[in-house]
Amino acid sequence: MKLPRRTLLATTAAVAVTATPATAASGGGPRRIRTGFERLAKDGYAALDGDRVGIVTNPTGITRDVRHIVDVMHADDRVNLTAVFGPEHGFRGTAQAGGSEGRYDDPATGLPVYDTYGKSGQPLADIFTASGVDTVVFDIQDVGARFYTYIWTLYDCMEAARLAGKRVVVLDRPNPVTGRSAEGPVLHKEFATFVGRQPISQAHGMTVAELALLFNEEFLTSPVPLDTVLMTGWRRSDFHDASGMPWVPPSPNMPTPDTAVVYAGTCLFEGTNLSEGRGTTRPFELLGAEGIDRRWAAAANELRLPGVHFREAYFAPTFSKFQGKTVGGVQLHVHDRAAFDPVRTGIGLLITAKRTWSGFAWRPDNWIDKLTGSTLVRTMIDAGASTDDVVAGWQQELAAFRKVRRRYLRYR
Repeated sequence: MKLPRRTLLATTAAVAVTATPATAASGGGPRRIRTGFERLAKDGYAALDGDRVGIVTNPTGITRDVRHIVDVMHADDRVNLTAVFGPEHGFRGTAQAGGSEGRYDDPATGLPVYDTYGKSGQPLADIFTASGVDTVVFDIQDVGARFYTYIWTLYDCMEAARLAGKRVVVLDRPNPVTGRSAEGPVLHKEFATFVGRQPISQAHGMTVAELALLFNEEFLTSPVPLDTVLMTGWRRSDFHDASGMPWVPPSPNMPTPDTAVVYAGTCLFEGTNLSEGRGTTRPFELLGAEGIDRRWAAAANELRLPGVHFREAYFAPTFSKFQGKTVGGVQLHVHDRAAFDPVRTGIGLLITAKRTWSGFAWRPDNWIDKLTGSTLVRTMIDAGASTDDVVAGWQQELAAFRKVRRRYLRYR
Protein backbone atom coordinates (compact mmCIF):
# COMPACT_ATOMS: atom_id res chain seq x y z
CA MET A 1 0.00 0.00 0.00
CA LYS A 2 2.90 2.35 0.78
CA LEU A 3 4.67 2.08 -2.59
CA PRO A 4 1.67 3.01 -4.77
CA ARG A 5 1.12 6.15 -2.65
CA ARG A 6 4.71 7.21 -3.15
CA THR A 7 4.53 6.45 -6.82
CA LEU A 8 1.30 8.44 -7.13
CA LEU A 9 2.82 11.46 -5.38
CA ALA A 10 5.88 11.52 -7.64
CA THR A 11 3.75 10.93 -10.74
CA THR A 12 1.23 13.66 -10.01
CA ALA A 13 4.09 16.09 -9.36
CA ALA A 14 5.66 15.28 -12.70
CA VAL A 15 2.37 15.61 -14.56
CA ALA A 16 1.49 18.89 -12.87
CA VAL A 17 4.43 20.74 -14.34
CA THR A 18 3.20 20.06 -17.87
CA ALA A 19 -0.16 21.67 -17.16
CA THR A 20 -1.04 25.36 -17.14
CA PRO A 21 0.09 26.86 -13.81
CA ALA A 22 -2.70 27.55 -11.37
CA THR A 23 -4.26 31.00 -11.19
CA ALA A 24 -6.44 32.67 -8.60
CA ALA A 25 -10.04 31.53 -8.47
CA SER A 26 -11.26 34.85 -9.85
CA GLY A 27 -9.27 34.25 -13.05
CA GLY A 28 -6.19 36.06 -14.22
CA GLY A 29 -4.73 36.35 -10.73
CA PRO A 30 -1.24 35.37 -9.63
CA ARG A 31 -0.11 31.78 -9.94
CA ARG A 32 0.06 29.83 -6.69
CA ILE A 33 3.36 28.04 -6.36
CA ARG A 34 3.23 25.10 -3.97
CA THR A 35 6.51 23.87 -2.55
CA GLY A 36 7.38 20.23 -2.11
CA PHE A 37 6.59 20.44 1.58
CA GLU A 38 3.19 22.00 0.92
CA ARG A 39 2.32 19.16 -1.42
CA LEU A 40 3.66 16.54 1.01
CA ALA A 41 1.56 17.93 3.87
CA LYS A 42 -1.55 18.31 1.68
CA ASP A 43 -1.23 14.62 0.79
CA GLY A 44 -1.21 13.71 4.48
CA TYR A 45 2.48 12.77 4.43
CA ALA A 46 1.60 9.63 2.50
CA ALA A 47 5.12 9.43 1.06
CA LEU A 48 6.41 8.96 4.63
CA ASP A 49 3.69 6.59 5.80
CA GLY A 50 4.95 4.17 8.45
CA ASP A 51 8.55 5.39 8.36
CA ARG A 52 10.72 6.80 11.11
CA VAL A 53 11.73 10.08 9.56
CA GLY A 54 14.80 12.27 9.93
CA ILE A 55 15.06 15.62 8.19
CA VAL A 56 18.04 17.61 6.92
CA THR A 57 17.03 21.25 7.10
CA ASN A 58 17.89 24.73 8.35
CA PRO A 59 15.97 27.99 9.01
CA THR A 60 14.79 28.09 5.36
CA GLY A 61 12.61 25.02 5.90
CA ILE A 62 9.48 27.07 6.51
CA THR A 63 5.83 27.18 5.55
CA ARG A 64 4.19 30.12 3.84
CA ASP A 65 3.21 31.52 7.26
CA VAL A 66 6.86 31.18 8.47
CA ARG A 67 6.39 28.18 10.74
CA HIS A 68 9.33 25.81 10.64
CA ILE A 69 8.44 22.50 9.01
CA VAL A 70 10.10 20.57 11.86
CA ASP A 71 7.70 22.19 14.32
CA VAL A 72 4.77 21.50 11.97
CA MET A 73 5.68 17.86 11.36
CA HIS A 74 6.47 17.19 15.02
CA ALA A 75 2.98 18.36 15.98
CA ASP A 76 1.28 16.19 13.34
CA ASP A 77 0.40 12.60 14.27
CA ARG A 78 0.41 11.59 10.61
CA VAL A 79 4.21 11.67 10.44
CA ASN A 80 6.73 10.00 12.76
CA LEU A 81 9.53 12.58 12.88
CA THR A 82 12.29 11.22 15.10
CA ALA A 83 15.49 13.15 14.25
CA VAL A 84 16.88 16.35 12.74
CA PHE A 85 20.21 16.68 10.93
CA GLY A 86 21.89 20.09 11.01
CA PRO A 87 24.13 21.28 8.12
CA GLU A 88 26.63 24.16 8.04
CA HIS A 89 25.35 27.09 10.16
CA GLY A 90 23.15 24.62 12.04
CA PHE A 91 19.50 23.55 12.05
CA ARG A 92 18.31 26.72 13.78
CA GLY A 93 21.00 28.84 12.06
CA THR A 94 23.07 30.03 15.02
CA ALA A 95 26.54 29.44 13.53
CA GLN A 96 28.59 31.60 11.16
CA ALA A 97 30.34 30.43 7.96
CA GLY A 98 32.39 27.31 8.54
CA GLY A 99 30.54 26.49 11.78
CA SER A 100 27.76 24.28 13.09
CA GLU A 101 25.72 23.76 16.23
CA GLY A 102 26.97 20.36 17.41
CA ARG A 103 24.83 17.56 18.84
CA TYR A 104 21.95 18.65 21.08
CA ASP A 105 18.26 18.15 21.79
CA ASP A 106 16.06 20.81 20.21
CA PRO A 107 14.39 22.80 23.03
CA ALA A 108 11.21 23.41 21.01
CA THR A 109 10.47 19.79 20.08
CA GLY A 110 12.78 17.64 22.17
CA LEU A 111 14.03 15.99 18.99
CA PRO A 112 17.68 14.93 18.80
CA VAL A 113 19.66 17.17 16.44
CA TYR A 114 22.70 15.55 14.85
CA ASP A 115 25.56 17.64 13.48
CA THR A 116 26.33 16.59 9.89
CA TYR A 117 28.58 19.50 8.89
CA GLY A 118 31.94 18.33 7.59
CA LYS A 119 30.84 14.70 7.56
CA SER A 120 30.37 12.48 4.53
CA GLY A 121 30.68 8.85 3.47
CA GLN A 122 30.71 6.21 6.18
CA PRO A 123 30.94 8.65 9.17
CA LEU A 124 27.73 10.33 7.98
CA ALA A 125 26.16 6.93 7.24
CA ASP A 126 26.96 5.94 10.84
CA ILE A 127 25.05 9.00 12.08
CA PHE A 128 22.01 8.01 10.02
CA THR A 129 22.25 4.47 11.38
CA ALA A 130 22.60 5.65 14.99
CA SER A 131 19.57 7.92 14.60
CA GLY A 132 17.34 4.95 13.82
CA VAL A 133 15.53 6.62 10.93
CA ASP A 134 14.20 4.78 7.88
CA THR A 135 13.95 7.80 5.58
CA VAL A 136 16.08 10.93 5.31
CA VAL A 137 14.12 13.99 4.11
CA PHE A 138 15.94 16.99 2.65
CA ASP A 139 14.40 20.48 2.60
CA ILE A 140 16.79 23.45 2.33
CA GLN A 141 16.55 26.57 0.17
CA ASP A 142 19.36 26.67 -2.41
CA VAL A 143 20.59 29.80 -4.24
CA GLY A 144 21.62 28.31 -7.58
CA ALA A 145 25.43 28.39 -7.40
CA ARG A 146 27.75 25.37 -7.46
CA PHE A 147 29.83 26.63 -4.55
CA TYR A 148 26.84 27.14 -2.24
CA THR A 149 27.44 24.10 -0.08
CA TYR A 150 23.90 22.93 0.72
CA ILE A 151 23.61 21.08 -2.59
CA TRP A 152 26.72 19.13 -1.61
CA THR A 153 25.17 18.46 1.79
CA LEU A 154 22.37 16.88 -0.26
CA TYR A 155 24.88 14.89 -2.30
CA ASP A 156 26.74 13.69 0.81
CA CYS A 157 23.47 12.73 2.50
CA MET A 158 22.38 10.73 -0.54
CA GLU A 159 25.67 8.84 -0.63
CA ALA A 160 25.57 8.23 3.14
CA ALA A 161 21.93 7.11 3.00
CA ARG A 162 22.90 4.62 0.30
CA LEU A 163 25.65 3.23 2.53
CA ALA A 164 23.29 3.06 5.52
CA GLY A 165 20.42 1.46 3.59
CA LYS A 166 18.10 4.44 3.99
CA ARG A 167 15.68 6.08 1.58
CA VAL A 168 15.92 9.78 0.61
CA VAL A 169 12.99 12.12 -0.02
CA VAL A 170 13.76 15.56 -1.44
CA LEU A 171 11.18 18.31 -0.99
CA ASP A 172 11.59 20.84 -3.77
CA ARG A 173 11.77 24.63 -3.49
CA PRO A 174 12.27 27.26 -6.21
CA ASN A 175 15.68 28.19 -7.50
CA PRO A 176 15.47 31.87 -6.45
CA VAL A 177 17.51 33.09 -9.43
CA THR A 178 15.48 31.08 -12.00
CA GLY A 179 16.18 27.80 -13.71
CA ARG A 180 16.51 29.28 -17.18
CA SER A 181 19.95 28.03 -18.08
CA ALA A 182 23.27 26.70 -16.84
CA GLU A 183 26.15 29.19 -17.01
CA GLY A 184 29.82 29.34 -16.18
CA PRO A 185 32.74 26.91 -16.04
CA VAL A 186 32.21 23.24 -15.23
CA LEU A 187 34.12 21.70 -12.33
CA HIS A 188 37.06 19.41 -13.14
CA LYS A 189 37.06 16.42 -10.80
CA GLU A 190 40.64 17.01 -9.59
CA PHE A 191 39.40 20.28 -8.05
CA ALA A 192 36.57 18.66 -6.10
CA THR A 193 35.97 20.05 -2.59
CA PHE A 194 32.93 20.86 -0.45
CA VAL A 195 32.37 23.92 -2.68
CA GLY A 196 32.00 21.55 -5.64
CA ARG A 197 31.91 17.77 -5.40
CA GLN A 198 31.00 16.93 -9.00
CA PRO A 199 31.24 18.41 -12.54
CA ILE A 200 28.32 20.80 -12.78
CA SER A 201 28.40 24.40 -13.98
CA GLN A 202 29.01 27.37 -11.72
CA ALA A 203 25.38 28.56 -12.05
CA HIS A 204 23.49 25.28 -12.47
CA GLY A 205 19.98 26.57 -13.18
CA MET A 206 18.30 23.63 -11.41
CA THR A 207 16.18 23.00 -8.35
CA VAL A 208 17.36 20.75 -5.53
CA ALA A 209 15.02 17.95 -6.63
CA GLU A 210 16.37 18.12 -10.17
CA LEU A 211 19.91 18.07 -8.81
CA ALA A 212 19.05 15.04 -6.67
CA LEU A 213 17.87 13.18 -9.76
CA LEU A 214 21.07 14.14 -11.60
CA PHE A 215 23.29 13.17 -8.67
CA ASN A 216 21.56 9.81 -8.33
CA GLU A 217 21.98 8.80 -11.95
CA GLU A 218 25.25 10.48 -12.89
CA PHE A 219 27.49 10.70 -9.83
CA LEU A 220 26.64 8.36 -6.96
CA THR A 221 28.54 5.08 -6.77
CA SER A 222 25.16 3.40 -7.13
CA PRO A 223 21.66 4.90 -6.88
CA VAL A 224 19.99 5.46 -3.51
CA PRO A 225 16.23 4.82 -3.14
CA LEU A 226 15.01 8.33 -3.99
CA ASP A 227 11.66 10.11 -4.11
CA THR A 228 11.26 13.75 -5.08
CA VAL A 229 8.20 15.80 -4.19
CA LEU A 230 8.05 18.43 -6.91
CA MET A 231 6.47 21.87 -6.82
CA THR A 232 3.42 22.93 -8.79
CA GLY A 233 3.04 26.32 -10.42
CA TRP A 234 6.75 27.14 -10.67
CA ARG A 235 8.21 28.23 -14.00
CA ARG A 236 11.87 28.18 -14.92
CA SER A 237 11.81 31.93 -15.57
CA ASP A 238 10.56 32.72 -12.05
CA PHE A 239 12.70 34.68 -9.60
CA HIS A 240 12.13 34.30 -5.88
CA ASP A 241 9.47 36.99 -5.64
CA ALA A 242 7.15 34.97 -7.90
CA SER A 243 6.98 32.21 -5.30
CA GLY A 244 5.04 34.20 -2.69
CA MET A 245 7.31 32.64 -0.06
CA PRO A 246 9.04 34.75 2.60
CA TRP A 247 12.82 35.03 2.22
CA VAL A 248 14.75 33.54 5.10
CA PRO A 249 18.54 33.95 4.78
CA PRO A 250 19.85 30.44 3.98
CA SER A 251 23.14 31.49 5.59
CA PRO A 252 24.27 34.60 7.50
CA ASN A 253 25.80 36.25 4.41
CA MET A 254 22.84 35.63 2.09
CA PRO A 255 20.50 38.26 3.58
CA THR A 256 18.23 38.99 0.61
CA PRO A 257 17.16 37.57 -2.76
CA ASP A 258 19.25 40.35 -4.32
CA THR A 259 22.32 38.72 -2.79
CA ALA A 260 21.45 35.45 -4.48
CA VAL A 261 21.10 37.18 -7.87
CA VAL A 262 24.77 38.28 -7.88
CA TYR A 263 26.31 35.50 -5.77
CA ALA A 264 27.22 33.06 -8.56
CA GLY A 265 29.60 35.70 -9.93
CA THR A 266 30.82 37.84 -7.07
CA CYS A 267 31.57 34.95 -4.73
CA LEU A 268 34.68 34.55 -6.92
CA PHE A 269 36.17 37.42 -4.93
CA GLU A 270 36.57 34.97 -2.04
CA GLY A 271 39.50 33.72 -4.11
CA THR A 272 41.21 37.14 -4.06
CA ASN A 273 42.61 39.58 -1.52
CA LEU A 274 39.59 41.88 -2.00
CA SER A 275 36.64 41.97 0.36
CA GLU A 276 33.55 40.26 -1.01
CA GLY A 277 31.42 42.42 1.27
CA ARG A 278 31.24 40.12 4.27
CA GLY A 279 30.77 42.23 7.36
CA THR A 280 28.50 44.69 5.53
CA THR A 281 24.75 44.82 5.01
CA ARG A 282 25.29 44.04 1.30
CA PRO A 283 27.63 41.03 1.10
CA PHE A 284 28.54 40.05 -2.48
CA GLU A 285 27.00 43.28 -3.78
CA LEU A 286 29.82 45.38 -2.26
CA LEU A 287 33.39 44.54 -3.27
CA GLY A 288 36.59 46.39 -2.45
CA ALA A 289 39.98 46.80 -0.81
CA GLU A 290 42.25 49.48 0.62
CA GLY A 291 43.71 51.57 -2.20
CA ILE A 292 40.92 51.04 -4.73
CA ASP A 293 39.34 54.22 -6.08
CA ARG A 294 36.78 55.36 -8.67
CA ARG A 295 38.76 53.89 -11.58
CA TRP A 296 37.45 50.36 -10.92
CA ALA A 297 33.77 51.34 -11.18
CA ALA A 298 34.52 53.34 -14.32
CA ALA A 299 36.35 50.43 -15.95
CA ALA A 300 33.58 47.99 -15.02
CA ASN A 301 30.91 50.26 -16.49
CA GLU A 302 32.92 50.52 -19.72
CA LEU A 303 32.38 46.76 -20.22
CA ARG A 304 28.67 47.44 -20.82
CA LEU A 305 27.73 44.22 -19.08
CA PRO A 306 24.01 43.50 -19.50
CA GLY A 307 21.56 44.28 -16.71
CA VAL A 308 23.94 45.91 -14.22
CA HIS A 309 25.52 49.24 -13.30
CA PHE A 310 28.51 49.72 -11.00
CA ARG A 311 28.72 52.50 -8.42
CA GLU A 312 31.91 53.76 -6.81
CA ALA A 313 31.50 52.75 -3.17
CA TYR A 314 33.31 52.97 0.17
CA PHE A 315 32.59 50.77 3.18
CA ALA A 316 34.07 49.44 6.43
CA PRO A 317 33.49 45.72 7.06
CA THR A 318 32.65 44.84 10.66
CA PHE A 319 34.30 41.41 10.29
CA SER A 320 36.22 39.29 7.77
CA LYS A 321 38.67 40.97 5.33
CA PHE A 322 39.60 44.59 6.19
CA GLN A 323 37.65 44.47 9.45
CA GLY A 324 37.17 47.99 10.78
CA LYS A 325 39.00 49.63 7.86
CA THR A 326 37.47 51.87 5.22
CA VAL A 327 37.95 50.38 1.77
CA GLY A 328 37.08 51.53 -1.73
CA GLY A 329 35.41 49.51 -4.44
CA VAL A 330 32.13 49.01 -6.25
CA GLN A 331 28.53 48.23 -5.52
CA LEU A 332 26.56 46.23 -8.09
CA HIS A 333 23.13 47.60 -9.00
CA VAL A 334 21.22 45.04 -11.04
CA HIS A 335 18.55 46.90 -13.01
CA ASP A 336 17.46 44.05 -15.32
CA ARG A 337 17.55 40.63 -13.66
CA ALA A 338 16.49 38.81 -16.83
CA ALA A 339 19.43 40.22 -18.83
CA PHE A 340 22.00 40.01 -16.02
CA ASP A 341 24.63 37.25 -16.24
CA PRO A 342 26.28 36.87 -12.83
CA VAL A 343 29.16 34.67 -13.98
CA ARG A 344 30.19 36.90 -16.90
CA THR A 345 29.87 39.87 -14.55
CA GLY A 346 32.11 38.23 -11.97
CA ILE A 347 34.77 37.60 -14.61
CA GLY A 348 34.56 41.19 -15.87
CA LEU A 349 34.96 42.50 -12.34
CA LEU A 350 38.00 40.33 -11.68
CA ILE A 351 39.64 41.51 -14.91
CA THR A 352 38.96 45.20 -14.28
CA ALA A 353 40.01 44.99 -10.62
CA LYS A 354 43.33 43.48 -11.64
CA ARG A 355 43.80 46.12 -14.34
CA THR A 356 42.97 49.17 -12.20
CA TRP A 357 44.43 48.21 -8.80
CA SER A 358 48.10 47.31 -8.52
CA GLY A 359 47.51 45.52 -5.21
CA PHE A 360 45.30 42.80 -6.74
CA ALA A 361 46.30 39.24 -5.82
CA TRP A 362 44.80 35.78 -5.80
CA ARG A 363 44.58 34.00 -2.47
CA PRO A 364 47.89 32.14 -1.96
CA ASP A 365 46.10 28.76 -1.85
CA ASN A 366 44.58 29.40 -5.30
CA TRP A 367 41.10 29.11 -3.82
CA ILE A 368 39.87 30.70 -7.04
CA ASP A 369 40.60 27.38 -8.79
CA LYS A 370 38.31 25.56 -6.34
CA LEU A 371 35.55 28.12 -6.88
CA THR A 372 35.77 28.10 -10.68
CA GLY A 373 36.54 24.40 -10.90
CA SER A 374 39.86 24.51 -12.77
CA THR A 375 42.90 26.70 -13.46
CA LEU A 376 41.31 28.18 -16.60
CA VAL A 377 39.92 31.41 -15.16
CA ARG A 378 42.97 32.30 -13.11
CA THR A 379 45.53 31.54 -15.81
CA MET A 380 43.58 33.29 -18.57
CA ILE A 381 43.10 36.44 -16.48
CA ASP A 382 46.78 36.42 -15.54
CA ALA A 383 47.61 36.14 -19.24
CA GLY A 384 45.58 39.28 -19.99
CA ALA A 385 42.53 37.65 -21.57
CA SER A 386 39.36 39.68 -22.07
CA THR A 387 36.00 38.86 -20.50
CA ASP A 388 34.77 37.39 -23.80
CA ASP A 389 37.91 35.26 -24.13
CA VAL A 390 37.58 33.81 -20.64
CA VAL A 391 33.88 33.06 -21.09
CA ALA A 392 34.61 31.42 -24.45
CA GLY A 393 37.14 29.16 -22.73
CA TRP A 394 34.51 27.07 -20.94
CA GLN A 395 31.79 26.89 -23.59
CA GLN A 396 32.58 23.39 -24.88
CA GLU A 397 32.43 21.84 -21.41
CA LEU A 398 29.34 23.88 -20.56
CA ALA A 399 27.55 22.62 -23.68
CA ALA A 400 28.28 19.03 -22.63
CA PHE A 401 26.90 19.65 -19.13
CA ARG A 402 23.79 21.34 -20.52
CA LYS A 403 23.08 18.23 -22.57
CA VAL A 404 23.26 16.03 -19.47
CA ARG A 405 21.28 18.55 -17.39
CA ARG A 406 18.32 18.55 -19.79
CA ARG A 407 17.52 14.93 -18.93
CA TYR A 408 16.73 15.87 -15.32
CA LEU A 409 14.70 19.06 -15.74
CA ARG A 410 11.15 18.69 -14.45
CA TYR A 411 9.66 22.16 -14.99
CA ARG A 412 8.96 24.36 -17.97
